[in-house]
Amino acid sequence: MISVHTSPFAMFGGRDAGGMNVYVRELSRHLVERGVAVDIYTRRTDRLSPQITPIMEGMRLIQVEAGPPHPIDKDSLFCYLPEFASDVAYLAISEGLRYDAIHAHYWLSGWAGHLLRRYIDAPLVLMFHTLAHLKNAVAQDEHRETTLRLQVERRLVDLADAIISANPDEREEMIHRLGADPARIHTVPPGVDLERFRPADGYAARHRLGLPDGPLVLFVGRIDPVKGIDTLFDAFRRLVHDHEWEGPAPRLVFVGGLIQIDDHGSTMDADLQRLAARAEALGLSDYVLFHGAQPRERLPLYYNAVDVCAVPSRYESFGLVAVEAMACGTPIVASRVGGLRFTIEDDISGLLVPHSDPAALAAALRRVLIDHDLRSRMQVGARQAAVHFSWQTITSAVLGVYEHLAAANPVIASA
Repeated sequence: MISVHTSPFAMFGGRDAGGMNVYVRELSRHLVERGVAVDIYTRRTDRLSPQITPIMEGMRLIQVEAGPPHPIDKDSLFCYLPEFASDVAYLAISEGLRYDAIHAHYWLSGWAGHLLRRYIDAPLVLMFHTLAHLKNAVAQDEHRETTLRLQVERRLVDLADAIISANPDEREEMIHRLGADPARIHTVPPGVDLERFRPADGYAARHRLGLPDGPLVLFVGRIDPVKGIDTLFDAFRRLVHDHEWEGPAPRLVFVGGLIQIDDHGSTMDADLQRLAARAEALGLSDYVLFHGAQPRERLPLYYNAVDVCAVPSRYESFGLVAVEAMACGTPIVASRVGGLRFTIEDDISGLLVPHSDPAALAAALRRVLIDHDLRSRMQVGARQAAVHFSWQTITSAVLGVYEHLAAANPVIASA
């Protein structure tokens, strides 16, 4: 596995730590349980961290040199990819390793995987996770993806031996916009851990998290313009201030960003400080509860503690947060974009609304919060829908892609 720009073991909800990190980690774990040995390569961002960390029997995290050993913006990483590929090759050759497949995640890793094949004879499996031209279709000018990324993604659809798309729309985009060979694209959505993410006592979860009584809406994710947080805050202003509520008004539980806690108290990172200032300007200081990024094992508590989970993204190739919440039996209100259109059944497991539409988002959230019967029905529908995304099912499908390549290349067990 190759994940150049972010470690799969980084804290979920940090700047570059989102659904892709979870995907790489969980897929690797389930592949190991099926008898596949997996090495995960990522860029070293801390000089003191060990180069090789055993995660479990059959799986290692390997950090290689590629540029300065500290975090740098991912848009500056492309020039270090030759160094990354040569370091991976040096380690593999010095250990006498023979990889049966290179599975790369994101365009940077895809290019690193392409360069790696100069040294290692193995087929390249690529999952983009997001596509630049789809992000640019909804991005504000200062957040548009680079021309370099657009060009590299177009090249990679020709260079990869197999491509895994997260949803049918993404597959069609790669075929018709990027010129990909349909025979090389396999649509396999990410999965969810149905044992970890399952319905539990909501009142007990609230108590453990110290959350108040009354209606609760949850947001979980990175602080990134594509996540639609501005739309969510504008919708929440309408929800709180434009309606009368019997009892307490709704509160938004915000899980994402970094909060540092020390002997002197807690300090928000710059992104969270900006959001807190925005909440204050909208009159929401008493209604937005900033909890910062949380360890994975605590997320089921949050999903079970709330009444509804909001996923207001402008673009989402899959929407892992939505499926995790659904697995906990929590209704979703989400944008009708990308993979969310395929994971959420409108009016059954949640409600779909146009992206970037605060009025529609507020109306849908209010509908779920005030209609107990609808919410109860969606709780059942959400869990039933999530069952289709079990990691057992998804891992079998990914193994099918590997086996397809092995049949086509008999010389070819994964990096």
